[in-house]
Amino acid sequence: MRPHDSFTMPPTQSVARVPDVCDLAPSYIRSIAPYQPGKPISELARELNLDPAKIIKLASNENPLGVSPLAMRAIEATLSDLARYPDGNGFELKQALAKRYGVDTSQVVLGNGSNDLLNIAARCFLTPSCEAVYSKHAFAIYQLEIQYTGAKGVEAPARNFGHDVDAMLAAITPRTRMVFIANPNNPTGTLIPAPELHEFLGKVPRNVMVLLDEAYNEYIPQDLKNDSLAWLNEFPNLILTRTFSKAYGLAGLRVGYAFAHPDVADIMNRVRQPFNVNSISLAAAEAGLFDHDFVRRSYELNQTGMVQLTAGLKKLGVAWLPSAGNFLSINVGDGAAVFQRLLQRGVIVRPIGAYAMPEYQIGRAHV
Repeated sequence: MRPHDSFTMPPTQSVARVPDVCDLAPSYIRSIAPYQPGKPISELARELNLDPAKIIKLASNENPLGVSPLAMRAIEATLSDLARYPDGNGFELKQALAKRYGVDTSQVVLGNGSNDLLNIAARCFLTPSCEAVYSKHAFAIYQLEIQYTGAKGVEAPARNFGHDVDAMLAAITPRTRMVFIANPNNPTGTLIPAPELHEFLGKVPRNVMVLLDEAYNEYIPQDLKNDSLAWLNEFPNLILTRTFSKAYGLAGLRVGYAFAHPDVADIMNRVRQPFNVNSISLAAAEAGLFDHDFVRRSYELNQTGMVQLTAGLKKLGVAWLPSAGNFLSINVGDGAAVFQRLLQRGVIVRPIGAYAMPEYQIGRAHV
Protein backbone atom coordinates (compact mmCIF):
# COMPACT_ATOMS: atom_id res chain seq x y z
CA MET A 1 0.00 0.00 0.00
CA ARG A 2 1.29 3.46 -0.88
CA PRO A 3 1.52 5.87 2.08
CA HIS A 4 -1.27 8.14 0.87
CA ASP A 5 -3.72 5.26 0.33
CA SER A 6 -4.47 5.10 4.05
CA PHE A 7 -4.57 8.86 4.60
CA THR A 8 -7.77 10.20 6.13
CA MET A 9 -8.67 13.86 5.80
CA PRO A 10 -9.05 15.53 9.20
CA PRO A 11 -12.43 17.06 10.03
CA THR A 12 -12.94 20.57 8.76
CA GLN A 13 -12.30 23.17 11.43
CA SER A 14 -13.17 26.83 11.45
CA VAL A 15 -10.19 29.17 11.55
CA ALA A 16 -10.46 32.33 13.57
CA ARG A 17 -9.78 35.61 11.79
CA VAL A 18 -6.49 37.28 12.67
CA PRO A 19 -7.34 40.99 12.76
CA ASP A 20 -3.78 42.30 12.74
CA VAL A 21 -2.94 40.29 9.62
CA CYS A 22 -6.16 41.08 7.75
CA ASP A 23 -5.79 44.76 8.50
CA LEU A 24 -2.56 44.80 6.51
CA ALA A 25 -4.75 44.75 3.38
CA PRO A 26 -6.02 48.19 2.28
CA SER A 27 -9.57 49.00 3.31
CA TYR A 28 -10.69 49.08 -0.33
CA ILE A 29 -9.55 45.46 -0.70
CA ARG A 30 -11.18 44.30 2.55
CA SER A 31 -14.51 45.79 1.45
CA ILE A 32 -14.66 43.84 -1.84
CA ALA A 33 -17.58 41.46 -2.36
CA PRO A 34 -16.18 38.82 -4.76
CA TYR A 35 -17.78 38.33 -8.16
CA GLN A 36 -20.22 35.41 -8.21
CA PRO A 37 -20.03 33.41 -11.46
CA GLY A 38 -22.88 31.30 -12.80
CA LYS A 39 -23.71 28.12 -10.91
CA PRO A 40 -21.77 25.10 -12.24
CA ILE A 41 -23.66 22.01 -13.40
CA SER A 42 -21.64 19.81 -11.03
CA GLU A 43 -22.64 21.94 -8.03
CA LEU A 44 -26.36 21.76 -8.78
CA ALA A 45 -26.09 18.01 -9.38
CA ARG A 46 -24.53 17.55 -5.92
CA GLU A 47 -27.00 19.80 -4.15
CA LEU A 48 -30.17 18.27 -5.58
CA ASN A 49 -28.89 14.79 -6.46
CA LEU A 50 -29.63 15.37 -10.15
CA ASP A 51 -28.19 13.66 -13.20
CA PRO A 52 -25.64 16.15 -14.62
CA ALA A 53 -26.47 15.03 -18.15
CA LYS A 54 -30.05 16.22 -17.70
CA ILE A 55 -29.20 19.65 -16.30
CA ILE A 56 -29.63 22.58 -18.70
CA LYS A 57 -27.27 25.48 -18.07
CA LEU A 58 -28.24 28.80 -19.65
CA ALA A 59 -26.49 31.10 -17.19
CA SER A 60 -22.99 31.64 -18.57
CA ASN A 61 -23.55 32.54 -22.23
CA GLU A 62 -21.49 29.56 -23.42
CA ASN A 63 -21.58 28.25 -27.00
CA PRO A 64 -24.18 25.47 -27.44
CA LEU A 65 -22.16 24.10 -30.39
CA GLY A 66 -19.25 23.33 -28.11
CA VAL A 67 -15.68 23.86 -29.31
CA SER A 68 -14.53 24.86 -32.78
CA PRO A 69 -13.42 21.64 -34.56
CA LEU A 70 -10.24 23.33 -35.78
CA ALA A 71 -9.48 24.41 -32.22
CA MET A 72 -10.13 20.88 -30.93
CA ARG A 73 -7.63 19.39 -33.36
CA ALA A 74 -5.05 21.97 -32.27
CA ILE A 75 -5.72 21.09 -28.63
CA GLU A 76 -5.14 17.39 -29.28
CA ALA A 77 -1.90 18.13 -31.13
CA THR A 78 -0.62 20.16 -28.18
CA LEU A 79 -1.21 17.61 -25.44
CA SER A 80 2.06 15.76 -25.95
CA ASP A 81 4.09 18.90 -25.28
CA LEU A 82 2.64 19.99 -21.94
CA ALA A 83 5.92 19.55 -20.07
CA ARG A 84 7.20 22.71 -21.73
CA TYR A 85 6.31 26.26 -20.77
CA PRO A 86 4.09 28.12 -23.24
CA ASP A 87 5.42 30.94 -25.37
CA GLY A 88 5.30 33.75 -22.84
CA ASN A 89 4.90 36.32 -25.60
CA GLY A 90 2.22 34.40 -27.53
CA PHE A 91 4.06 35.15 -30.77
CA GLU A 92 2.06 32.88 -33.10
CA LEU A 93 -1.34 33.97 -31.76
CA LYS A 94 -0.36 37.63 -31.98
CA GLN A 95 0.72 37.10 -35.58
CA ALA A 96 -2.59 35.39 -36.35
CA LEU A 97 -4.63 38.18 -34.74
CA ALA A 98 -2.63 40.82 -36.62
CA LYS A 99 -3.27 39.02 -39.90
CA ARG A 100 -6.95 38.42 -39.20
CA TYR A 101 -7.77 41.99 -38.15
CA GLY A 102 -5.20 44.07 -40.03
CA VAL A 103 -3.38 45.46 -37.00
CA ASP A 104 0.29 45.44 -36.02
CA THR A 105 1.48 42.89 -33.48
CA SER A 106 2.68 45.82 -31.35
CA GLN A 107 -1.00 46.66 -30.80
CA VAL A 108 -1.94 43.25 -29.33
CA VAL A 109 -2.16 42.23 -25.69
CA LEU A 110 -3.12 38.67 -24.73
CA GLY A 111 -5.13 37.81 -21.64
CA ASN A 112 -6.38 34.90 -19.58
CA GLY A 113 -9.83 35.63 -20.95
CA SER A 114 -10.87 39.21 -21.64
CA ASN A 115 -11.52 39.61 -17.90
CA ASP A 116 -7.74 39.47 -17.38
CA LEU A 117 -7.35 42.35 -19.80
CA LEU A 118 -9.83 44.48 -17.86
CA ASN A 119 -7.69 43.90 -14.80
CA ILE A 120 -4.45 44.69 -16.62
CA ALA A 121 -5.86 47.94 -18.01
CA ALA A 122 -7.18 49.03 -14.62
CA ARG A 123 -3.84 48.35 -12.92
CA CYS A 124 -2.03 50.29 -15.64
CA PHE A 125 -4.10 53.46 -15.54
CA LEU A 126 -5.86 53.71 -12.17
CA THR A 127 -4.57 54.75 -8.76
CA PRO A 128 -6.34 55.54 -5.47
CA SER A 129 -6.47 59.22 -6.43
CA CYS A 130 -8.35 58.54 -9.69
CA GLU A 131 -11.93 57.97 -10.79
CA ALA A 132 -13.36 55.61 -13.39
CA VAL A 133 -16.82 55.77 -14.97
CA TYR A 134 -19.14 52.89 -15.81
CA SER A 135 -22.86 52.59 -16.44
CA LYS A 136 -25.63 51.38 -14.21
CA HIS A 137 -26.59 47.79 -15.21
CA ALA A 138 -23.11 47.27 -16.72
CA PHE A 139 -20.88 44.22 -16.18
CA ALA A 140 -20.22 43.91 -12.42
CA ILE A 141 -16.54 43.23 -13.00
CA TYR A 142 -15.93 46.87 -13.98
CA GLN A 143 -16.73 48.15 -10.51
CA LEU A 144 -14.58 45.40 -8.99
CA GLU A 145 -11.59 46.12 -11.22
CA ILE A 146 -11.81 49.78 -10.22
CA GLN A 147 -12.04 48.84 -6.56
CA TYR A 148 -8.99 46.55 -6.78
CA THR A 149 -6.87 49.63 -7.56
CA GLY A 150 -8.33 51.83 -4.84
CA ALA A 151 -9.77 54.22 -7.41
CA LYS A 152 -13.28 55.65 -7.05
CA GLY A 153 -15.96 54.12 -9.25
CA VAL A 154 -18.56 56.52 -10.63
CA GLU A 155 -21.80 54.92 -11.83
CA ALA A 156 -23.54 56.88 -14.58
CA PRO A 157 -27.34 56.57 -14.96
CA ALA A 158 -28.59 54.17 -17.62
CA ARG A 159 -31.05 54.81 -20.42
CA ASN A 160 -33.52 52.01 -21.15
CA PHE A 161 -31.21 49.56 -19.33
CA GLY A 162 -28.32 50.53 -21.63
CA HIS A 163 -25.53 53.08 -21.74
CA ASP A 164 -26.51 56.74 -21.68
CA VAL A 165 -23.39 58.21 -23.30
CA ASP A 166 -24.42 61.77 -22.45
CA ALA A 167 -24.69 60.83 -18.78
CA MET A 168 -21.31 59.12 -18.98
CA LEU A 169 -19.72 62.22 -20.48
CA ALA A 170 -21.27 64.31 -17.72
CA ALA A 171 -19.74 61.96 -15.12
CA ILE A 172 -16.19 62.61 -16.37
CA THR A 173 -14.23 64.96 -14.11
CA PRO A 174 -10.57 66.10 -14.00
CA ARG A 175 -9.93 63.04 -11.80
CA THR A 176 -11.34 60.57 -14.33
CA ARG A 177 -8.77 58.27 -15.92
CA MET A 178 -10.90 55.46 -17.39
CA VAL A 179 -14.34 54.79 -18.82
CA PHE A 180 -15.64 51.22 -19.16
CA ILE A 181 -18.20 50.38 -21.85
CA ALA A 182 -19.54 46.98 -22.91
CA ASN A 183 -21.05 46.88 -26.39
CA PRO A 184 -23.25 44.83 -26.43
CA ASN A 185 -23.76 45.33 -22.73
CA ASN A 186 -23.69 42.42 -20.32
CA PRO A 187 -26.20 41.58 -18.83
CA THR A 188 -28.81 43.60 -20.74
CA GLY A 189 -27.70 42.95 -24.34
CA THR A 190 -28.26 46.60 -25.28
CA LEU A 191 -26.17 48.04 -28.11
CA ILE A 192 -24.90 51.58 -28.58
CA PRO A 193 -25.37 52.55 -32.25
CA ALA A 194 -22.05 53.03 -34.06
CA PRO A 195 -22.53 56.77 -34.88
CA GLU A 196 -23.48 57.52 -31.27
CA LEU A 197 -20.49 55.59 -29.90
CA HIS A 198 -18.08 57.25 -32.34
CA GLU A 199 -19.37 60.70 -31.39
CA PHE A 200 -18.94 59.81 -27.71
CA LEU A 201 -15.31 58.78 -28.24
CA GLY A 202 -14.65 62.09 -29.97
CA LYS A 203 -15.89 64.00 -26.91
CA VAL A 204 -13.93 62.04 -24.27
CA PRO A 205 -10.77 63.91 -23.21
CA ARG A 206 -7.60 62.34 -24.61
CA ASN A 207 -6.21 61.87 -21.11
CA VAL A 208 -9.07 59.49 -20.27
CA MET A 209 -8.75 55.87 -21.41
CA VAL A 210 -11.87 54.26 -22.87
CA LEU A 211 -12.06 50.48 -22.55
CA LEU A 212 -14.56 49.13 -25.08
CA ASP A 213 -15.48 45.58 -24.10
CA GLU A 214 -16.58 43.67 -27.22
CA ALA A 215 -16.91 40.17 -25.76
CA TYR A 216 -20.05 39.52 -27.82
CA ASN A 217 -18.88 41.17 -31.03
CA GLU A 218 -19.34 38.05 -33.20
CA TYR A 219 -23.06 37.91 -32.33
CA ILE A 220 -23.85 41.44 -33.52
CA PRO A 221 -25.71 41.52 -36.86
CA GLN A 222 -23.40 42.81 -39.58
CA ASP A 223 -25.50 45.90 -40.32
CA LEU A 224 -25.28 46.97 -36.66
CA LYS A 225 -21.55 46.48 -36.12
CA ASN A 226 -19.26 49.42 -35.60
CA ASP A 227 -15.82 49.93 -37.14
CA SER A 228 -14.00 49.94 -33.83
CA LEU A 229 -10.75 48.61 -35.31
CA ALA A 230 -10.50 51.69 -37.55
CA TRP A 231 -11.22 53.88 -34.53
CA LEU A 232 -7.92 52.76 -32.99
CA ASN A 233 -6.11 55.01 -35.48
CA GLU A 234 -8.35 57.92 -34.56
CA PHE A 235 -8.43 57.56 -30.77
CA PRO A 236 -5.11 56.67 -29.10
CA ASN A 237 -6.93 56.46 -25.74
CA LEU A 238 -9.12 53.54 -26.94
CA ILE A 239 -8.63 49.93 -25.79
CA LEU A 240 -10.69 47.14 -27.42
CA THR A 241 -11.09 43.83 -25.61
CA ARG A 242 -12.48 40.64 -27.12
CA THR A 243 -12.63 36.96 -26.20
CA PHE A 244 -12.53 33.42 -27.56
CA SER A 245 -14.94 32.25 -24.83
CA LYS A 246 -18.22 32.92 -26.63
CA ALA A 247 -18.49 32.45 -30.39
CA TYR A 248 -15.35 30.28 -30.58
CA GLY A 249 -16.47 27.95 -27.77
CA LEU A 250 -13.25 28.18 -25.71
CA ALA A 251 -14.70 29.40 -22.39
CA GLY A 252 -12.90 26.68 -20.41
CA LEU A 253 -9.48 27.67 -21.75
CA ARG A 254 -9.66 31.36 -20.82
CA VAL A 255 -8.07 33.31 -23.65
CA GLY A 256 -8.85 36.86 -24.76
CA TYR A 257 -7.09 39.71 -26.50
CA ALA A 258 -6.93 43.49 -26.60
CA PHE A 259 -6.09 45.94 -29.37
CA ALA A 260 -4.72 49.39 -28.54
CA HIS A 261 -2.29 52.05 -29.69
CA PRO A 262 1.24 50.54 -29.64
CA ASP A 263 2.28 52.80 -26.75
CA VAL A 264 -0.77 51.76 -24.70
CA ALA A 265 -0.27 48.08 -25.55
CA ASP A 266 3.36 48.40 -24.48
CA ILE A 267 2.30 49.67 -21.06
CA MET A 268 -0.24 46.86 -20.69
CA ASN A 269 2.30 44.22 -21.72
CA ARG A 270 4.62 45.42 -18.94
CA VAL A 271 1.92 44.53 -16.40
CA ARG A 272 0.70 41.34 -18.09
CA GLN A 273 1.87 38.26 -16.22
CA PRO A 274 4.26 35.94 -18.11
CA PHE A 275 2.55 32.74 -19.27
CA ASN A 276 -0.90 34.19 -18.54
CA VAL A 277 -2.20 32.20 -21.54
CA ASN A 278 -1.28 28.52 -21.49
CA SER A 279 0.00 26.53 -24.45
CA ILE A 280 -3.31 24.72 -25.09
CA SER A 281 -5.19 28.02 -25.12
CA LEU A 282 -2.67 29.63 -27.47
CA ALA A 283 -2.91 26.78 -29.97
CA ALA A 284 -6.69 26.50 -29.76
CA ALA A 285 -7.24 30.23 -30.19
CA GLU A 286 -4.87 30.46 -33.15
CA ALA A 287 -6.67 27.64 -34.95
CA GLY A 288 -10.17 28.70 -33.96
CA LEU A 289 -9.58 32.26 -35.12
CA PHE A 290 -9.79 31.10 -38.73
CA ASP A 291 -12.68 28.66 -38.26
CA HIS A 292 -15.06 31.01 -40.05
CA ASP A 293 -17.62 28.25 -40.64
CA PHE A 294 -17.92 27.54 -36.91
CA VAL A 295 -18.35 31.22 -36.05
CA ARG A 296 -20.95 31.56 -38.83
CA ARG A 297 -22.89 28.57 -37.49
CA SER A 298 -22.66 29.95 -33.95
CA TYR A 299 -24.11 33.27 -35.11
CA GLU A 300 -26.89 31.64 -37.15
CA LEU A 301 -27.90 29.29 -34.32
CA ASN A 302 -28.03 32.23 -31.96
CA GLN A 303 -30.25 34.20 -34.33
CA THR A 304 -32.57 31.21 -34.65
CA GLY A 305 -32.72 30.85 -30.89
CA MET A 306 -33.49 34.53 -30.44
CA VAL A 307 -36.44 34.30 -32.82
CA GLN A 308 -37.73 31.18 -31.08
CA LEU A 309 -37.41 32.57 -27.57
CA THR A 310 -38.83 36.02 -28.28
CA ALA A 311 -41.77 34.51 -30.18
CA GLY A 312 -42.54 32.30 -27.19
CA LEU A 313 -42.19 35.18 -24.73
CA LYS A 314 -44.46 37.35 -26.84
CA LYS A 315 -47.06 34.59 -26.88
CA LEU A 316 -46.84 34.32 -23.09
CA GLY A 317 -47.04 38.09 -22.64
CA VAL A 318 -43.61 38.23 -20.95
CA ALA A 319 -41.39 41.28 -21.47
CA TRP A 320 -37.73 41.09 -22.45
CA LEU A 321 -34.92 43.41 -23.45
CA PRO A 322 -33.85 43.34 -27.13
CA SER A 323 -30.37 41.81 -27.19
CA ALA A 324 -27.40 41.97 -29.58
CA GLY A 325 -25.58 39.27 -27.60
CA ASN A 326 -26.16 35.53 -27.24
CA PHE A 327 -28.40 35.93 -24.19
CA LEU A 328 -31.71 37.47 -23.26
CA SER A 329 -32.80 39.42 -20.16
CA ILE A 330 -36.38 38.45 -19.32
CA ASN A 331 -38.75 40.16 -16.89
CA VAL A 332 -40.11 37.29 -14.78
CA GLY A 333 -41.45 39.39 -11.90
CA ASP A 334 -39.50 37.88 -9.00
CA GLY A 335 -36.09 36.93 -10.36
CA ALA A 336 -34.78 35.25 -7.22
CA ALA A 337 -37.89 33.08 -6.73
CA VAL A 338 -38.03 32.00 -10.38
CA PHE A 339 -34.31 31.20 -10.27
CA GLN A 340 -34.86 28.81 -7.36
CA ARG A 341 -37.87 27.14 -8.99
CA LEU A 342 -35.91 26.56 -12.18
CA LEU A 343 -33.01 25.06 -10.23
CA GLN A 344 -35.41 22.49 -8.81
CA ARG A 345 -36.17 21.50 -12.40
CA GLY A 346 -32.51 21.27 -13.34
CA VAL A 347 -32.37 24.55 -15.28
CA ILE A 348 -29.67 27.11 -14.44
CA VAL A 349 -30.32 30.72 -15.39
CA ARG A 350 -28.87 33.91 -13.90
CA PRO A 351 -30.74 36.21 -11.50
CA ILE A 352 -29.52 39.78 -11.86
CA GLY A 353 -30.80 41.50 -8.75
CA ALA A 354 -27.21 42.61 -8.09
CA TYR A 355 -27.49 44.71 -11.26
CA ALA A 356 -30.48 46.61 -9.84
CA MET A 357 -32.76 44.41 -11.97
CA PRO A 358 -34.50 42.13 -9.42
CA GLU A 359 -37.35 41.33 -11.80
CA TYR A 360 -35.06 39.92 -14.49
CA GLN A 361 -33.32 36.66 -15.34
CA ILE A 362 -30.81 36.17 -18.12
CA GLY A 363 -30.22 33.03 -20.11
CA ARG A 364 -28.47 31.89 -23.25
CA ALA A 365 -30.54 32.28 -26.39
CA HIS A 366 -30.21 28.64 -27.50
CA VAL A 367 -29.85 25.31 -25.72
